[in-house]
Amino acid sequence: MLTADDALDPRPRRILVAGVSGVGKTTTARRIADVLGVPHTEIDALFHGPDWEPRATFVDDVDRFTSEPAWVTEWMYAPVRELLVERADTLVWVDLPTRVALWRLLRRTLRRRLRRLELWNGNVEPSLWTFFTDREHILRWGISTRNKFRERVPPLERSAPHLRIVHLRSQREVDVFVERLARPAV
Repeated sequence: MLTADDALDPRPRRILVAGVSGVGKTTTARRIADVLGVPHTEIDALFHGPDWEPRATFVDDVDRFTSEPAWVTEWMYAPVRELLVERADTLVWVDLPTRVALWRLLRRTLRRRLRRLELWNGNVEPSLWTFFTDREHILRWGISTRNKFRERVPPLERSAPHLRIVHLRSQREVDVFVERLARPAV
């Protein structure tokens, strides 16, 4: 696996950003897309329809944008996970400490709920009380899946040898990595 200090040659064109809820996948994906000048597609916006129902066109939408020569998205959702890996050239694994990820997830969830921010297709964070009643509440999800990517990403070195994997373990490493990408290719 590569680190924030390793050069990526050739420059990445099809990038996945992986990590548990709260690590900043979407923010990192946007930053990467901005510095590389490639489109970012927020995969949550494609997946979630009104009332949090999965959109029927999700797989087709992912197939369509990943057929393009350059893109950045988050590595999520089982129905498209293999397709994404197959078409990507680089996977950026944001693997922050659990305490950092959970703290960020809590802050983000509270901010979104208290401000009633619309997320995707009319959806807003549900009442905070649903933490106690909904097994898939985002905070419960973050806690229960906190080690999933530590199980999922390392095997990709063998199963997807075409995929460069960059393992970032702190916000400083994320920042260094994005700054390196921003430098012109030599």
